[in-house]
Amino acid sequence: MSVFYNLKYLHPTHYFQLCKKDGSSVFPIPDKLPNEVLKTLAPDSGYKSEQARAYDLSWQAINKGYIGDTETYTSFKKLPLEDEYRFIRKYFHPAWAFYVLLMRLFSLNNPINEISAFKKSNNTVRSNYLKQPIVYNDWISFDSELVSKKPLVSVVIPTLNRYEFLKDVLKGFEQQTYKHFEILIIDQSIPFQKDFCKDFNLKIRHIQQSEPALWLARNSAIKKSNGTIIALSEDDVRIEPDWLENHLRCLDFFKADISAGVFYPEGSSVPKERSFFSVASQFATGNAVLYKSVFKKIGLFDRQFEKQRMGDGEFGLRAYLNGFKSISNPYASCVDVKAATGGLRQMGSWDAFRPKKIFAPRPIPSVLYFFRKYFGRKRAVLALFKSVPLSIIPYRFKKNKKMLILGALISVILLPFIVIQVTISWRLAAKKLKQGEMIEVLELRC
Repeated sequence: MSVFYNLKYLHPTHYFQLCKKDGSSVFPIPDKLPNEVLKTLAPDSGYKSEQARAYDLSWQAINKGYIGDTETYTSFKKLPLEDEYRFIRKYFHPAWAFYVLLMRLFSLNNPINEISAFKKSNNTVRSNYLKQPIVYNDWISFDSELVSKKPLVSVVIPTLNRYEFLKDVLKGFEQQTYKHFEILIIDQSIPFQKDFCKDFNLKIRHIQQSEPALWLARNSAIKKSNGTIIALSEDDVRIEPDWLENHLRCLDFFKADISAGVFYPEGSSVPKERSFFSVASQFATGNAVLYKSVFKKIGLFDRQFEKQRMGDGEFGLRAYLNGFKSISNPYASCVDVKAATGGLRQMGSWDAFRPKKIFAPRPIPSVLYFFRKYFGRKRAVLALFKSVPLSIIPYRFKKNKKMLILGALISVILLPFIVIQVTISWRLAAKKLKQGEMIEVLELRC
C-alpha cells in the first residue's frame, strides 16, 4: 500500500506503507480535514489526475505534522505514470527520480511509457513545504493534568561497560523538573561496580544482569517496574531538565499512547524535518515515553533482535499496526553521544548495513527478519537495492551525497562479495522467521 505507487521504491519498509489492523492508513482524506489544516496545504494543479492532487494534499498534511482523528484512506487507486514521477520529483532529490526510473526499467516495465512519463515531469519544482509545518499554538501554555497528577514513571536504562557515560546521564536525571520517577539500571558491565549509583540523589534500582543482552535487559526492567508509565533511555545520551516533563505533556496534549523523542548528534541541533510535532514514523528506545499498558496489549520487545539491530523499530511498527497513537516530540530531544565503546558496539553491531568482516552478513539478519516478516519478500528486496549500495561508504559519510554516489559505483565492483553477504543474511533471517517471534506477554500487577 502506497499513497503513490512509486513511493515503494524509496520507502519500501516504512511504517506508513502498511495499513493498521483496522484497515485504516495514516493518510487523511483531504475533504475531511479541518479548514484550518487545509489552509496550510498547497494544492498542486500540475498533476494530471484529480486523485493525484488529493493524494498529494494528504501526503503534505501528514508530513507537515497533522495529528487528528479525521477519516483516512483505506486503499489507493492507480494513478497516471506521469503523476507518479511528478510526486517523486516534487518531494525527493532528483537523483531518486532517476533511481525510480532505473528500477522500473529493470522490472521490465514498458521503457517507452516510463521514459516518456519521466520526461513529462521534468518541469516539476522541488517543494519546500516543510519550511511551514503545522503549529500547535496551545502547546506552550498547556497546563498538563497528567503532570499535575504525578504518576510514577519508571525510567529504563540498560548499560554495558559505559560507567563514565552513564554518570552524565544520571546527572541529567538529577536535574529533571518532574521528580516523581524511579530509575531501573540493568547493568551488564564487567566488572560490575556495585556501589556506582550510591552518590546520586535519585531513586535507583541497580540490577546486575550476567548475560550481555539488550532486549532481555529492557524486558526485565519493564517487568520489574512500579510505574504506570515507562520512560526508555540509554547510557550514552544527554537530556535537558524538562525532558521527562515534556514527554508527559505530549502524552496528555495529544491524548497519545507514546511520545517518541528526537535525537541529534553532539554539537548539532534537532533536524529541521523533525523540529515539529507529527505522527511518529519511527520509534527509538533511547528516547521514548509510553504507557505501560501498551506492552500489556502488544507484548514486550522481540528477543529475535538480541545482539542485533531494529528491535525498537519492530516494536514501533507493532504499536502502529495496533492503532496506538505515537507522536514525534521535538520538545523531548536528547543528544546522542554515540559512545565508541560498550553497548551494541561491543557486541559487534554498530551499524545494521556495515559489517566489519568481508564475509559477515549484510545487513544484520535481524533487519531482513523485520523486513520480511512485516513487508514480505518483494519489499525486502527493494529495501536491499536501496540501502546496500549506499552502505559501502563508511558511516561517517552517510549524509555526503557525493560519497554515497561513489559507494553505489564501488558496489558494482564489489558485487560478488556483496551477493555472498546478502545471501548469508537472507538465510539467517529465514531461520529466524522459521523459529518465529520471541515476544513475551507482559502481565500487569494489581
